[in-house]
Amino acid sequence: MREVKETAAWRQNGFLALLALLLALLWLGWAGYRLVGEKELFYLWHLISALLASGLLAAGLFTVQPNEAVALVFLGRYVGSVREEGFHFANPLAQRKRVTLRVHNFTSDKLKVNDAHGNPIEIAAVVVWRVVDTAKALFQVENYQSFVAIQSEAAIRALASRHPYDAEGRSLRGNPEEIAEELKAEVQERLKVAGVEVLEARLTHLAYAPEIAQAMLRRQQALAVVAARRLIVEAAVGMVKEALLGLEAQGIALDEERRAAMVNNLMVALVAEAQAHPVMNVGTLYT
Repeated sequence: MREVKETAAWRQNGFLALLALLLALLWLGWAGYRLVGEKELFYLWHLISALLASGLLAAGLFTVQPNEAVALVFLGRYVGSVREEGFHFANPLAQRKRVTLRVHNFTSDKLKVNDAHGNPIEIAAVVVWRVVDTAKALFQVENYQSFVAIQSEAAIRALASRHPYDAEGRSLRGNPEEIAEELKAEVQERLKVAGVEVLEARLTHLAYAPEIAQAMLRRQQALAVVAARRLIVEAAVGMVKEALLGLEAQGIALDEERRAAMVNNLMVALVAEAQAHPVMNVGTLYT
């Protein structure tokens, strides 16, 4: 397939062409008046020529609005685009196709896909885009707006399948900025054939599928509890170590049995979820 790229089309100031059109209309009126009065073939040719000139000049006039482009197609060939806003005159026999250059938003539906760990998830994203090459947008793809929608959803599915929903490393939930940049690059690569520039791409919805949402919630809660208990145990070990070092610094020596008992009691008091109830040791009764 031959690649078509945007080029600048030949054009002229529309007001100059409008002035020429007025002159052609005056010529047309003069020829018609003389033909009615004298009925000579000479004035008939003038009338036909003035009529053709007026029609061609009128057909070649068009306007371009801000952030809009007009692509010209003459005899089945693309001959260029006009991007400058204002009143223009171009080839009157060329077909004109208008393309908006304004920024568009595409918001995908909630897609159900499997993440890198095989868990079913729901994901959706918004893609901000605009046309930067009118020729590619019109002639490289069938319908560039539909092409943007389909390829954006394909990129979202591909992204979700490469990353887990939630993990210690890079994940969809844990690294939103990196995921957004990767999604933007993925969509841009797919849409460059259509002359489209992606300005931003970002996830708008991310959740486990309903059938596993409760199970994954319990799993997340269990992981959170384990992490909290690990932190508590690590802190308790540090506190017990500081207590033993403090006793040694004060010159209080404990034998191995009492040291073990003290460590056990402190760990129970610091780690236990229930409130600790101290037991007072009054000594050992010897007979």
